[in-house]
Amino acid sequence: MTILVPQFPPLMKGLAAGPANPMTIACTEAARGTDAGLLPWSLTEERLRAALVLAPEEPLHSAMAAFCACGVGLQNAIGALAPPETAVHLEWTGGIRLNGGHCGGLHVAASSRDPASMPDWIVIGLELTLSLPDSDQLEPGQTPEWTALAHEGCGDIDPLALLESWARHSLVWLHELDSASGRANLYREWKGLVWKLGETVTVPLPDARPQGIFLGVDEDFGMVLKPETGDTCLIPLTTLLEEV
Repeated sequence: MTILVPQFPPLMKGLAAGPANPMTIACTEAARGTDAGLLPWSLTEERLRAALVLAPEEPLHSAMAAFCACGVGLQNAIGALAPPETAVHLEWTGGIRLNGGHCGGLHVAASSRDPASMPDWIVIGLELTLSLPDSDQLEPGQTPEWTALAHEGCGDIDPLALLESWARHSLVWLHELDSASGRANLYREWKGLVWKLGETVTVPLPDARPQGIFLGVDEDFGMVLKPETGDTCLIPLTTLLEEV
């Protein structure tokens, strides 16, 4: 049965965005002082988009763990609805990999870009490719770098059911971060899902593309990168913050 209106947990409030960008709406409403839990969403035949407003109570560098929590929540959501052989991986920069191919990504914005500041709000955005344009006439496996749920055996998943599942699983992990061992628990789950951990990667940042071996992360999920030449460096997760 097709779900016409998604049902979210009590702490979240859905808002149908129509053709508008949910990330833009969420950031605008957050700046106006809306309560945490607002979740604008938009759905077309080809794409599912959503954004979640959060109100952290810790410095930005630490609060950015919510970005990883929502990523794990998405993997859990897809894993609960997709065929068991479906592989979901999370790129450190937010990209979503489905059976190895790009299938969308997570985005993040905040009221401040100062890692030491106490942000008024953080917005985590989600974008998933449901199907590729008909004009491409693509077959499964034909485009290893770009794919869609429908091309990876997930075409029967109701996208709004997936959105509901993402909201529920993300909320579980966001609440987990409030516990004494929550960050360690999130790391253990996240570590098994990260794309190219321990391998040589090129990191697509807004103003650079550093390359090196992805050694791991620090306590705030910042990337520890070992270049071919030079010293090991740390790329803070706050580097991924997008302009509002």
